[in-house]
Amino acid sequence: MMYSSRRKPVLYFKDDRSFLSRKCTIWKLFGLCMLFVLGSLLWVQLTCSGDMSQTAGYSHLPHQPCPVERQSSSADDPSWGPHKMALIVPFRERFEELLVFVPYMHAFLNKKKIRHKIFIVNQLDHFRFNRASLINVGYLESGNDTDYIAMHDVDLLPENEDLNYGFPKEGPFHVASPELHPLYHYKTYVGGILLLTKKHYYLCNGMSNRFWGWGREDDEFFRRLKTADLKLFRPTGITTGTKTFRHIHDPGWRKRDQKRIAAQKQEQFKVDPEGGLTNLRYKVESRKEVTISGAPCTVINTFLECDLDETPWCQSN
Repeated sequence: MMYSSRRKPVLYFKDDRSFLSRKCTIWKLFGLCMLFVLGSLLWVQLTCSGDMSQTAGYSHLPHQPCPVERQSSSADDPSWGPHKMALIVPFRERFEELLVFVPYMHAFLNKKKIRHKIFIVNQLDHFRFNRASLINVGYLESGNDTDYIAMHDVDLLPENEDLNYGFPKEGPFHVASPELHPLYHYKTYVGGILLLTKKHYYLCNGMSNRFWGWGREDDEFFRRLKTADLKLFRPTGITTGTKTFRHIHDPGWRKRDQKRIAAQKQEQFKVDPEGGLTNLRYKVESRKEVTISGAPCTVINTFLECDLDETPWCQSN
């Protein structure tokens, strides 16, 4: 081959050995490995945190939460007592309130040394909201490690630390009593927050499943307490009156379903002697352990069933 230049042709190659010897030292390999590990941990944290603080606006709760750390303080400290509460929250789409409720109640009960587990019973079906049936579901799904329940509205927060959330051995304990509740003051009111042992709730056959939409299920349950010969107890010595609780419900943008359809208006005042736990029909779609701002809870996604012949008012139209 002929060349016009007098210089000999030279082929240039990268010296790989020089690159390895100078740039790929042990310390640089170590640094790259550490970057890889830290990046992987960050990805896992972002994709599997189980924290619902970012879920407002979604119709379903997280499906892949990470395990919640065990709280050894309540499990191992005998000063917390032997009893454990299942705090049951009937729920549908009120995420803004839920994001406040769970961490608040978890901290409140921990401060009072109340062993507890929070159950969010989330109604997924297309029927009208049925608070009583969801509480029945929570009772049945709460497990054998809890021995009493709190029927608790998601929009009612206790602000007086003297309120008793302990084991109601003597009988049902109505925490949100009429003289303390910010809205409802009639004598037979037992809604908002009511504590019962699981034995007492079973004696009542739970709550009636006939109440679709808002209201009246608590009034019917008051009659069940009397039928079961259970004495109702309420707080004493609380001086904060109607400021004992904070009501975080906003009626301006979340209207209550107070429709009375077909024979519902007449039926809602009747006693349901047979219905309750014995005729509850439901399906658990999923059960998820999640955290909200660090507070653990169990979300039970539930489909209720409705007998249209018995309660046609379970549908909106």
